Amino acid sequence: MTNFNMLDKSNCSSGNCSSAQETLSEGYFALVKAAVLGSIFVLATFSNLFLLHTLWKKRKRHTRTQLFLLHLCLADLVVAFFQVLPQLSMEITQRFRGSDLVCRSVKYLQVVGMFASTYMIVAMTIDRYHAVCKPMVSFLAGSFRRYVAISATWLISLAFSAPQLFIFSLREVGEDVYDCWATFIEPWGGRIYITWITLSVFVLPAVILMYCQIKICAGIYFNIKRKSLQGSTGDGRSSTKGISSAMLKTVKMTFVIILVYTLCWSPFFVVQLWSAWSPNSAPTQGPVFVTIMLLASLNSCTNPWIYLYYS
Repeated sequence: MTNFNMLDKSNCSSGNCSSAQETLSEGYFALVKAAVLGSIFVLATFSNLFLLHTLWKKRKRHTRTQLFLLHLCLADLVVAFFQVLPQLSMEITQRFRGSDLVCRSVKYLQVVGMFASTYMIVAMTIDRYHAVCKPMVSFLAGSFRRYVAISATWLISLAFSAPQLFIFSLREVGEDVYDCWATFIEPWGGRIYITWITLSVFVLPAVILMYCQIKICAGIYFNIKRKSLQGSTGDGRSSTKGISSAMLKTVKMTFVIILVYTLCWSPFFVVQLWSAWSPNSAPTQGPVFVTIMLLASLNSCTNPWIYLYYS
């Protein structure tokens, strides 16, 4: 595999690894990858900074959703600067350039960004679930619950990413040639770790998000149905319509964010598991593999525009 995979490990001879990387990165294909990565980095940085600026201007009247989106922007910027940008640099230089400390730090922050972005979406969705399905509990908890959820998200992201500091290091992969590679206990270490990352970053959040969305949709449906039966006057129907529109608008935005996240990251994690458990048959090289990797990074560009569209 190439170093685009932040969980990759070197399991071939130095000559073969070098040859595979050089072959994959030659010519037009390498230029296309670098151009796409550069575009993703610029777009992700610009869009998230633009949304941060927009949210900052509205800071005196922040809604609960805007607070989560602000931190989601910060998480996506971590992805842009420590996942997309280092990979763009390696595509240009053909090798990791930096010290062992830089190697470990970059790999650590790559996964911090993944965790933070995912779990911030989870925290935002759970907050929507409480607002729609348990409004009294949500009202009494106030802003304290939101700050606890956001703080917990960052702490979990920092803690769960810690293994990256010990797995990755600057290793000699050729004569006087060094690269940032992972070391696992063979043959099961890499499989267990990649499986755990997939479960904790993707599968578990997906289950929580699906449950919350189903409960939210059911809650809104029964709420609209109950109020439509109760609202016999014109004012009552207007009030019900207004409340329903406000709820639906936020739920739609959250649902689209979840959907885009799933579409971008599910192929990545499928290939991760495939390459870990059946490396001989996994598509770990060529246009399909690179497209899957690039699609995952594209998610860091989408969230700001989804919010701006719905707001």
